[in-house]
Amino acid sequence: MAQDFSIFPNMNFVDLGLYQFGREDCAPAHSFGPAIRNHYLFHYILGGKGTFMWQDGNGRNHTATLKAGQGFLISPRQITTYVADERIPWEYCWLEFDGLRAKESLEITGLSVNQPVYNPVHREFEAVMRDEMLYIVHNKKEAPLHLIGHLYIFIDALTRSVRDYRPSTDKVKDFYIKEALAYIEHNYMNDITVENIAESSGLNRSYFGKIFKESVGRSPQEFLISYRMIKAAELLKLTSYSINEIGCAVGYPNQLHFSRAFKNVYGVSPRKWRSENAIDKKT
Repeated sequence: MAQDFSIFPNMNFVDLGLYQFGREDCAPAHSFGPAIRNHYLFHYILGGKGTFMWQDGNGRNHTATLKAGQGFLISPRQITTYVADERIPWEYCWLEFDGLRAKESLEITGLSVNQPVYNPVHREFEAVMRDEMLYIVHNKKEAPLHLIGHLYIFIDALTRSVRDYRPSTDKVKDFYIKEALAYIEHNYMNDITVENIAESSGLNRSYFGKIFKESVGRSPQEFLISYRMIKAAELLKLTSYSINEIGCAVGYPNQLHFSRAFKNVYGVSPRKWRSENAIDKKT
């Protein structure tokens, strides 16, 4: 029996965090349980087969024989037992996770105390999910934030791989976007980049850029520029700050760069826009 097991070193991720993860090539008839977990624990079967036994929310016992390509979710405080087949014992990988967003995210998948068996429908997303699990298992020395980013991608791929997935109700993706927008709102005046925004959501830049444009209709860079120019217009209209001071206030310490960006959005220079829109001109 071969096992690769790791404990996540950082417990400061409140929304979605890892606790432990690993991969195991089980011996024939190897079993675990009955046991109760404190967090969510998802197993994906890489090969072989075995039996999963669980107690549902009403205290009833259930049994399912599972094989490669399936999986099972153990919920907090749920009694479960799982046993490898005597002839073709299973090999699986697992992630133990929890957080404020864990329950909300898993509700999208349809997996629960009463329905814990994972049966993927969309194989392309199943493959992404499996690869993300194995990436975390095989890269345990990476930075905690890096691994949490892959945990989010795992959750997203999990939701996409099951029958009940609907893009319009993808709360996990909505959460990423809300986090990114909040980061922009609080940091637009600083020298931030798209990489910084992606990191604030725990995602790599390419994946973040893709889901951001799908949800918002503009690239993160386009949105950041537009947001800064809206704030700049407010300051031009409502204050007497100089053009240079306003540029610095919205993240452009170089006045020429600020004026060029403003004109690209509004079609006129900041000075001309102010002369046409300043409050004191209309009162």
